[in-house]
Amino acid sequence: MRGKGKSTIVWLLMGMLVLGLGGFGVTNFSGGTADIGAVGKVSISAQDYARALRSEMQDFSARAGRQITAVEAKAIGLDRAALGRLYTAAALEAEANRVGVSVGDKAVADQIANISTFRGLNGRFDRNLYADRLRSEGLREAEFEQDLRMDMAGLILQDAALAGVSAPQPVVAQTQGWLLETRDIHWRELTAEDLPAPVATPDDATLQAWHQANAEKFTSPEIRKITYVWLVPEMLEGEVEVDEQALRDLYQERIEEFQQPERRMVERLVFPTMAAAEEAKARIDRGEITFEQLAGERGLTLGDIDLGEVSEAELGAAGPAVFALDQPGVAGPASSDLGPALFSMNAILEPLNIPFEQARADLRLEAAIDRARRQIEERSGEFADLLAGGATLEDMAKETPMKLGQIDWSTGAEADPNGIDAYPEFRQRAAELTEKDFPELFETEDGGVFALRLDKIEPPALIPFDEVRERVAEDWTRNEIHRQLLALAEEQRVAAEAAAEPGIEPAPAAATAPVAQAIGAAATGGGAAGTGTEAVASNGATAEPKPTPDPGAPVTGLARGGFISGVPQEVVTQAFEIAAEGSTEVADAENRVFLVTLDKIHPAATEGDEAAQIRDTIDARLTDSLRQDVFDYFTRALQAQGGATVNQTAVEAVNAQVQ
Repeated sequence: MRGKGKSTIVWLLMGMLVLGLGGFGVTNFSGGTADIGAVGKVSISAQDYARALRSEMQDFSARAGRQITAVEAKAIGLDRAALGRLYTAAALEAEANRVGVSVGDKAVADQIANISTFRGLNGRFDRNLYADRLRSEGLREAEFEQDLRMDMAGLILQDAALAGVSAPQPVVAQTQGWLLETRDIHWRELTAEDLPAPVATPDDATLQAWHQANAEKFTSPEIRKITYVWLVPEMLEGEVEVDEQALRDLYQERIEEFQQPERRMVERLVFPTMAAAEEAKARIDRGEITFEQLAGERGLTLGDIDLGEVSEAELGAAGPAVFALDQPGVAGPASSDLGPALFSMNAILEPLNIPFEQARADLRLEAAIDRARRQIEERSGEFADLLAGGATLEDMAKETPMKLGQIDWSTGAEADPNGIDAYPEFRQRAAELTEKDFPELFETEDGGVFALRLDKIEPPALIPFDEVRERVAEDWTRNEIHRQLLALAEEQRVAAEAAAEPGIEPAPAAATAPVAQAIGAAATGGGAAGTGTEAVASNGATAEPKPTPDPGAPVTGLARGGFISGVPQEVVTQAFEIAAEGSTEVADAENRVFLVTLDKIHPAATEGDEAAQIRDTIDARLTDSLRQDVFDYFTRALQAQGGATVNQTAVEAVNAQVQ
């Protein structure tokens, strides 16, 4: 609950007394600084507010991974959060005083003894450490213990106010039914091939109007014209000399990467006696049990008994039996260092034999790049001094091995895998660079260095129509196809609904054919056109039977929040928004158009362990939400009843001293 605002316990457990003693520059909150406010007769001191604000800042800094400033804290609203906690706690304290709720000295002493901050090296409460911690925080023992006593009294009030709050069971049941309901549907995607006629080719006037109306699609991003010099180890790799003997020594150091005997992927299950192992092997041979089930009987998983990749020698006495298997299976019983065991062999790994001559090229490249990296590191100081001395990037390219380049860079542009913009360090600096910045030397994660200069910024601008005519035409055509598909889908949906209504004359065959194809017999309501049965023409002749339309793709037992392969999630959401069985809706998702027909609604299965767990989770979440709301209303009522006051000048004075 948020009502633990003033709680010294919370501040201590968050490390206030260890990590934050004056850590944010909050000083001198005693001796003349006014209280920041009160609820009834319970005042809130500047010290209380300082501690609460520091606690909020420390907590947020820990989550953000960096120390935040006072300005950031205020912008985030941490000052308001600290005040809210304090006024909630003060309201509870005022009410506890009014109704006479308190706790005894033993409860307070037990609480203090359980605070880890006050424990010594032996893990027990240290009286001297307790006094030192409070003194360093500017607290008197009596004041701290009284605050602690009132915090505990406030918790008693909080528990009493919320004891009778629980989630209404009809709401829980309805939520469970809503969540576990499943549906059977049919769906079909409409594509350009379903349109009665191809989309017409637009003229230039139409395209120019589209170009102007959708300018954001055809506007070039901000272009930053950047000149740079860079040097990465790969640039020096060909110039670095690597000693042949050094390569051979490196090969021997890493010989396990190049020379490995045949190995097996093995799991080992140890038994107390050889007889027990033989009996287990016989059960496996008879097909009564699997190796995994056998391990399960012993309370083990395959991960518990996995040996990984092993050679014959590593298996010891069991090696010949395991390596005699030419396909996955169970070997043994055989002796092991832990006793008689069965061995499950799951895979055969062929021996590895890469001679030095074959590995030489890779070893040389690796060694050369490593040496080039060290050379760059050794010369980086020289490069930085040249830049600091006023050398231009062009000078750097002439006087050092660094390479000169130019790039038109924009945020979000696809990087060249072999270019400097592939480095995140370059992209970060390029985004922050201004025309006033002097070139500096920066490092890349692979040991390279670079420096850059911003030559010019070209602001975003609408690209002339003639340069993007093809893009405009593609965009217009794509949009027009989508618009016509939505219209077609709506026509088919309306026709399907009309055909499904009893007593309504179905549309002509020519009009209903697309509907039947799109939705299927179930949606069109059956009949001669939907069942494939023969119909009698007006002249008495027997008409040709009409084919049964494709009902689309069926999905049965679709769960809320489930998925359909290859279909956007919005289609599933739409399927659960259809109210009546037999109804059809249009789903517009990811620029694709679908017709979704609800075939059947299956009520939730509310029996069983899984359903019970879901019900319990729903109950707990609804109860927590209701308790939070009730607690908020309760503390607000207490503040209104007691009369809450705020000294904004004192609040700002504390804020000003938080650095």
